[in-house]
Amino acid sequence: MWGYRTREVARMLGLPPAEVRRFARAGFVAARRGPRNELRFSFQDLVLLRAAAGLVEARLRPARVRRALRRLAAQLPEGRSLASVHVAAEGGRVVVRDGGARWHPETGQVLLDFEIGELARRVAPLVRAAARRGRGVRPLDGEAWFHWGRDLHDVAPAEARTAYRQALGVAPDHAGAHLHLARLLLRDGGDARAAELHLRRALEDPALRAPAGVELSAALEAQGLLDEALLACARALESDPALPEAHRAAARLLTRLGRAEDARRHLDAASRRG
Repeated sequence: MWGYRTREVARMLGLPPAEVRRFARAGFVAARRGPRNELRFSFQDLVLLRAAAGLVEARLRPARVRRALRRLAAQLPEGRSLASVHVAAEGGRVVVRDGGARWHPETGQVLLDFEIGELARRVAPLVRAAARRGRGVRPLDGEAWFHWGRDLHDVAPAEARTAYRQALGVAPDHAGAHLHLARLLLRDGGDARAAELHLRRALEDPALRAPAGVELSAALEAQGLLDEALLACARALESDPALPEAHRAAARLLTRLGRAEDARRHLDAASRRG
């Protein structure tokens, strides 16, 4: 069963376990139940609990805190690690920053300032231990190992690779594990050929064909296979014609192939779509 236990969450957040349970009962997070009916929290739950503690300390009414956190939960990035997200107070508002994007899930006189990466670093030792010995009485399934890998993807890539490989050992067809492992293999000029093999497995999942196609184009480009890389971009755009990353990758490849006019069209499409 994947997830963080109440005492682990309390230790990482610096809260009494009773306070963590109280936040869960109050509906600040939607914690799940483990095989023995114990509470299990996701990494996003940790993010929201840390925000809840700051908001409650700032003396916002509980109903307002729940409303702000529900909106924040819906707006947090999906499909990737949260380690780069920053939550702060600016001008009396809770402001969330993710790269160049900024938004506020709720207004109020709040003093709140913390890096999500700090939580990810506290999580890392727990996931390293999970990768060494497994968790609980029953072995983890592929989805659980995949979630462990996602939590560590940005802050402990070596351990994340181990978790993804554990996921694939249990569930060889897990497309998400293939995709994310390939992304790590491509980091810093890594093993492009191995990444290509994983990405071709990820393409078997229709829901991942667009992002996997973009990553496959990068793996092929790293091997000097520019025409094949461009074809991978084209197939990614067949799955998601609005995907900016696919247009930018196509533009880069077309520039390298001497097709400047075609490259400009893709850059224009990428800028229109963000």
